[in-house]
Amino acid sequence: MTKIKTQYNRRSFLKVSAAAGGGMLIGFSWLTGCITDKETKEMVAIPKEWYEINGYIKIGDTGMVTIYSPNPEIGQNVRTSMPMIVAEELDVDWENVVVEQAPLNTGFYQNQFAGGSLSIKLSWNALRMAGATGRRMLLEAASKEWGLSVSDLSVSKGVIKEINGERSITYGEIASKAVGIEIPEEVELKEIKDFNLIGTSIKNVDGKKIVTGKPLFGLDYNREGMQLAMIQHPPAFGMKLKDFNEDEIKKMPGVKDAFIIDTTISEPAWSDEKGFLQLIAIVGESTWKLIKAKKAIKANWEVVSELENSEMHLNKMENALVSGAIKDSRKDGNPEEAFKNAAKIVERTYSSPFLPHNTMEPMNFFAHVTADSAELVGPTQTPEALEGSVAKLLNLPIENVTVNMTRMGGGFGRRLYVHFGVEAAAISKKIGAPVKLIYTREDDMSQGTYRPAYQSTYKAGLDENNNLIAFSVRGTGLPESSVFPNRFPAGTVDNYLAEEISAKTNVTTGAWRAPRSHFTAGAEQAFLDEVAELAGKDPIDFRLELFDKAIKNPVGEKYDYEAERYAGVLKLVKEKSNWGQTQPGVYRGVAAYFCHSSYVAEVIDLVMENGQPKVKKVWCAVDCGIVVNRDAAKNMVQGGVIDGIGHAMYSELTFNNGAVNEMNFDRYQLMRHSQAPESIEVFFVENEIAPTGLGEPGLPPAVGALANALYQATGQRLTKQPFANHIKAQKILG
Repeated sequence: MTKIKTQYNRRSFLKVSAAAGGGMLIGFSWLTGCITDKETKEMVAIPKEWYEINGYIKIGDTGMVTIYSPNPEIGQNVRTSMPMIVAEELDVDWENVVVEQAPLNTGFYQNQFAGGSLSIKLSWNALRMAGATGRRMLLEAASKEWGLSVSDLSVSKGVIKEINGERSITYGEIASKAVGIEIPEEVELKEIKDFNLIGTSIKNVDGKKIVTGKPLFGLDYNREGMQLAMIQHPPAFGMKLKDFNEDEIKKMPGVKDAFIIDTTISEPAWSDEKGFLQLIAIVGESTWKLIKAKKAIKANWEVVSELENSEMHLNKMENALVSGAIKDSRKDGNPEEAFKNAAKIVERTYSSPFLPHNTMEPMNFFAHVTADSAELVGPTQTPEALEGSVAKLLNLPIENVTVNMTRMGGGFGRRLYVHFGVEAAAISKKIGAPVKLIYTREDDMSQGTYRPAYQSTYKAGLDENNNLIAFSVRGTGLPESSVFPNRFPAGTVDNYLAEEISAKTNVTTGAWRAPRSHFTAGAEQAFLDEVAELAGKDPIDFRLELFDKAIKNPVGEKYDYEAERYAGVLKLVKEKSNWGQTQPGVYRGVAAYFCHSSYVAEVIDLVMENGQPKVKKVWCAVDCGIVVNRDAAKNMVQGGVIDGIGHAMYSELTFNNGAVNEMNFDRYQLMRHSQAPESIEVFFVENEIAPTGLGEPGLPPAVGALANALYQATGQRLTKQPFANHIKAQKILG
C-alpha cells in the first residue's frame, strides 16, 4: 500500500468527536493536498460546536455514513464522485452512504469552487486521506476491543473481521469507541488495483430528485417572507443609467418598490461585474407582475464610451493582428528564414464570435441582509469570491457573511462571476427584507461576461520532401488572445513562432467552457488537416509524425504536454473508429487536443441530408488519468462534444451600437435534438495516473473534427464560426 502523511493545521486537519447517538465524526480539509515529508503539525483542538464543521464524515451507530461534499455541483457530478473517493478508502458499502452539500467555509476548505475542471484533480489525495484515516481509526478501535493487532483484521464494506477467527463488527457498532483513537501520523492508501468503487458507474445521488422535480436548484429556493426582485441594466455596452420613471413603476399592480442600486466595489476582483454597475431594481410579489413592470420602464441612459458593433469588433481584431502589441511569445529556430526557403506555404485566418453561456436555469440568488450580517443562498461556482464581494459591498466583516450553495442548472463559466449574488444583497439591504433576484433570459443574454471573440492567423511551410519546417500562429481576441505559445505543435517544429496579442473592447467577457481552448483547438486542428493535405499525408499519420519528433527529439525546453499521451489518444481513436475505412456518402474528420491536463482525440462521421450536414457518429478517446465514475465521465465527454459541435455550427452574438441583437432563443440558435450526433462512443485510456480534468476537455477537439469533416463533405475550408452560416452562403452562391 502507498503510505501518506496526514497534516494538521487550520487549512488541513483531522478531528474526531463523539456524535449524537454514539456515532463518529471525522472532519478534514477535502481540498488540501497531503504532504509527503516528515513534517507534522500540532493537532487542532476539537471544537465544542462540532456540527459547524463543514467537511467531514459522519458515522452513525446504525452503520449509516454521511459524507459531506464541499464543492459546488454544476452538473459535473462531483456530489457523487467526490464522496465515492472517500467511501473507497473508508471501505464502506455505497448503499449505506448519504451525501449532503457542505456550505462555504473558508476556514476549513481550499479551492471550494467549480471551474477549470479542477474539483477532482485538486482533491484526489485529500479525499483519499480522509477515507483512509477513518478506516484506520475504526480498525484500531476494533483491535483494542478484541486485543488484537490491526494486521490481524480485515475490512470490507463497513464490516471488520478477524482474519483468523469468527468475530466481526460493523462500523456503526465500533464508531463510538474510535472517538478516543489518536490520529495516526501516516495512513495507508489502497493500491489502485484494489479499488472496488472507483472506476465503476454510480448513479447520480440527486438523480431521482431531479427527475421527480424536488427542490434542488437556486430557482427552487424559498424562504418565508421572501420577496422577488428583477433588474434592468443599460441596453448597450457603453451606456450608463441616469434616472427612470420611478414613481410610475411603484404604482403598478404587484410592485412593492423600485429604485436604483449601485454595485460598485472598491478594488473589484476578477469575478466582479465590470460593465453594468448602476441598475434599476423592482421588487414585487410575482415574476409576471415584475416582468410587466420592467416593460413599462422609461429610463434615461447616457453614453459614456464607444458604442461598438460587430464590424468594429472584426476590424479591431484584424488591426491587432497586423500591428498589435505582443503580450507573450515563443520562438524556436529561425522561422522567418525557414519560410523564405520553404517549397510550399499555406496560410489561413480563423475567427469566432462572442457567445453567451445560456444556462438552462435562469440567473438567480437569494439574499437576506440585516444590519450586521448577510446570508446568501443560490447557484454559484465561486462561493468564496461571492462572500468576499458581498462583505466589501456591505462593509461587513467577512465572518458575518454566509454563503450556501444550491445545485446549479448549468454554469459553463457563467456562474464563476458573482454580480447576481451581489445585486441580490444590495436589493435586500435596500428593502430590509429577504429577497430572491431572478433574471429574465433577455437580462442574461444582454448582460455580458460572454465568451470572447477570437481571431488567429496560422502559417506553415514545407520543404521539397513535404516535411514541416516552419510554423507560426499569431492570435488575438476581444479582449484576450487565443494563443497558447507552449502547447502543440510547440516542440515538434524546428522553426516555430507563437505570438499573443490582445485588443480592447467595452463588452464584458469571461470564462466559457474550456476557455480559449474551445477556439484554439478548432482553428489549430483544422489548419493541421490542411497542412497534412498539402504534404500529401494522412491527417492522423501526419500528427503522429510530429508527436514522434516531440518524443524522440523535442525542440526547445518548454512545452505543456506529454507527447506519448497525446499520441496515445490519437492511436486509440484511430483504432476504435476504423480510420482509413471509407463508406459512400460518409465524411470523416479528426482532431486531438490537450487542455485541463487531459488529452482527447475525436473522429466525426457526417453525411449531407437535404444539403445540410448531419453528424452520424463521434468516437472519443480520452486520457484523463483514473476515471472515478465511468458513466458520469462518459456523459461529461458526450456533453462536451454536443456543446462544441452545436456552438461551432449555429451560435453567434452580434452587436449594433453596443446592443446585443440576439436577446433570446428566437434569434440565437442552439443545437436542436434533431441536429445532435446520433451516437457518441467514449473510450478511456486505462492507466494509474491521478485524475485530471474532464468537464471541459471533450469540447475543444469536437470543433476541429467537425470543421475537417465538413471540408471532406463540401470541399470548403470553413474558417469562420458559426459554420452553418457559411455553408448556406456557399450553397446560395454555388
